[in-house]
Amino acid sequence: MILEILSIGIIISACLALFLDEVVYSVAAFSGTFLFTALLYWENGSTYAAIFQFAVSVGTLAILFLSGEMLSDKALKKTSPEKLGALLGVGVVLSLPALFLSVSSSGGSYGVSTSSFGNALWNLNGLDVVLQALVILTVALGIAIILYERRKGAS
Repeated sequence: MILEILSIGIIISACLALFLDEVVYSVAAFSGTFLFTALLYWENGSTYAAIFQFAVSVGTLAILFLSGEMLSDKALKKTSPEKLGALLGVGVVLSLPALFLSVSSSGGSYGVSTSSFGNALWNLNGLDVVLQALVILTVALGIAIILYERRKGAS
């Protein structure tokens, strides 16, 4: 039951992060996605992956909060409660398969042993780490380019 709640939290916070208009709220929802992912790693016995996920998310969120405040225009209107409710509803609908469907873990596929989900999270997350590093690098380079263009335009 805890895994389903964490899955629902990941999906709902990801939907909110994508579709909220104000940058600060969107980054706060994105932090929820990171937190739920770290908790999912921890709950499945992959403590080091959870610590790594948490450490990477703290650095990424610091960059996103600062860049969001410095580089975005302030929203003139607040997010309406109807839109927020619709986003939460979409997140709940998208998380229904996590509640009602299950994946059997009998037998291995692709030559990978399915001894435990936590073991798979820890041993098969190399691509995840590389992609997170690529996202952080892309965000940092994008911010550097935007700040360079602003400085170049100001002088």
